[in-house]
Amino acid sequence: MPSTLAPTAATSQLALPGLAAMPMRILGRRQGTQALVLHLHGGAFTSGDLDRGECLARLLADAGAVVVSLGYPLAPAHPFPQAVEAGYAALQWLHKNRRRLAGTGAPLFLAGEEAGGNLAAALALMARDRAAPELAGVVLVAPMLDPCNATASHREAMGAHVACKWTEGWQHYLRRPMDTEHPYAVPAYAQRLAGFPPALVLAGADDPMRDEALAFAERLRQAGVTVRTQLFPSTGWPESLEQVHEPCPCAAAVQGELAAFLNAPTPPPS
Repeated sequence: MPSTLAPTAATSQLALPGLAAMPMRILGRRQGTQALVLHLHGGAFTSGDLDRGECLARLLADAGAVVVSLGYPLAPAHPFPQAVEAGYAALQWLHKNRRRLAGTGAPLFLAGEEAGGNLAAALALMARDRAAPELAGVVLVAPMLDPCNATASHREAMGAHVACKWTEGWQHYLRRPMDTEHPYAVPAYAQRLAGFPPALVLAGADDPMRDEALAFAERLRQAGVTVRTQLFPSTGWPESLEQVHEPCPCAAAVQGELAAFLNAPTPPPS
């Protein structure tokens, strides 16, 4: 593991007991005490990597956080719950090493786009249920939360197409019928959301995940969770977030939302 944080992204391997080594990339430099974020990339559970997740990771770092992006195990070789358990082990590692990574008492956040948003929400529930580690907040960007893929926004984006990469991704990720009922597999179906950390939910007006993201945000509010939502026009999300070396859509506005959320001295207003 690197002993200092490089100003540019560097990929290493995170080796944890009982797990295969996972690629890890740290973005940002420690400057006093600042937000520490575990970031999980998209890819419909079956693809994606640290390069294709760098758009959101860099926006988080530019917003003032130290960001650790994780290359979690992918389906179909690694179906539920392997990615969630690997993510939780990484979250515990971040908490244990947060002083070195981001300063004494650094607030710990989760963030993810598309399938990574699902995993971030699942990890927030897992951390709540296992009473550790304490989380300062969760950032969900165009989160992939509903395996039915039957919302109005999904139909608007896909038209008459029934099969798509998200449907196939869910099929590869949820290999057993009972998996759809597990809150760590499908957080949108969780019966209990009280105790979820403060959340920032971002979606695009043309985003197929728009309706499921906003519906989840509303369920969180009803459960008494502090939630901030923002809907951006014409983002091309979630696919545009995976473009390597391309400008991030709505970058300035998204970065502003992230900075306000990550650096708030108290939970952001609903």
